[in-house]
Amino acid sequence: MPTQNRRADDKAIFNQAYVLIPKSAFSDIVTSYFPFWQKSRGWVLARPLSGFAESFAQYIMEVDSGGGSDNPEPDREAQAIIFVTKGEIELNLNGKVHKMKPGGYAYIAPNSEWSIKNNSQKKAFFHWIRKKYQKIRGLEIPPSFVTNEQYITPIEMPNSEGKWSTTRFVEIDDLRYDCHVNIVNFKKGGSIPFAETHIMEHGIYVLQGRAKYRLNNDWIDIEAGDYMWLRAFCPQACIAKSEEDFRYLLYKDVNRHPKLEL
Repeated sequence: MPTQNRRADDKAIFNQAYVLIPKSAFSDIVTSYFPFWQKSRGWVLARPLSGFAESFAQYIMEVDSGGGSDNPEPDREAQAIIFVTKGEIELNLNGKVHKMKPGGYAYIAPNSEWSIKNNSQKKAFFHWIRKKYQKIRGLEIPPSFVTNEQYITPIEMPNSEGKWSTTRFVEIDDLRYDCHVNIVNFKKGGSIPFAETHIMEHGIYVLQGRAKYRLNNDWIDIEAGDYMWLRAFCPQACIAKSEEDFRYLLYKDVNRHPKLEL
């Protein structure tokens, strides 16, 4: 908890178009605890909200040494994406153990058997994104897999002069997947040069660097540790400002028709 000398003047924002949760808002008092998780807690960054963003939930999980869960997911129809930011965890996925370090990424298909343990001596932190899988007749459910961003070559965006690239963990034309979680990378001065306005909902966690980010009508200074949650059609753009690369973890729902009934 902050001391009593600090005043609540942070840049946290919640409006009809977007949410901004700055890193300064991640305190003990706003954590959540979950059934069947031991020595663990989480910061819930996003959850389905009627009339806002409805497709996913996203947490930052903190798991102490010896902690974890043998029964992490209460919804058998939920898929999950795990992305490790600090420390080490062991993911037992359908009977195979994977040691995951920072940059580690796992896609966990619905109805999978999985568990997580922290067998190291230090705390581990990872993003846990949950989404109920949207089945389509004629498309099989994609398989689970585990990898690390270091094994993937970022793809440069067109006309970006090498200043904007995306680390993609699944192929964009593989329609079995109904969501993507990628890493977006910018060199200093790199930008999204137009106001993206699209159907996808976003969860954006800044992994590294600083930028000026447009959210709806506002240009906001953001930095590593900040989180942005965007509803569909919220205009967005950015300009990278730091000497180091500006990088963020990006969730978006893809490859499915809009629902015609609410």
